[in-house]
Amino acid sequence: MFSFIVSIFTVFLLKGIKFYKKVYRKKTSYEFSRKNLYKWMNLTKKERYKLSKSESDNYLIRRKDLLEKIRKEYKILKK
Repeated sequence: MFSFIVSIFTVFLLKGIKFYKKVYRKKTSYEFSRKNLYKWMNLTKKERYKLSKSESDNYLIRRKDLLEKIRKEYKILKK
């Protein structure tokens, strides 16, 4: 009976630690630069992939916004 309770407690503890790591890792975000190269390299391959993907998505969004502004200004200047 005691070993059953300990095993259940251990399972819940491990799940809690796993959940905490997911939440904590999401809050820490890095942008690639020379200053934080070692932090970047200490991340796992999946984490680096997710961060680079999110950075490229953000860059794409900023670029689209800039193109829209340029097109609007061009239309105004054309008139």
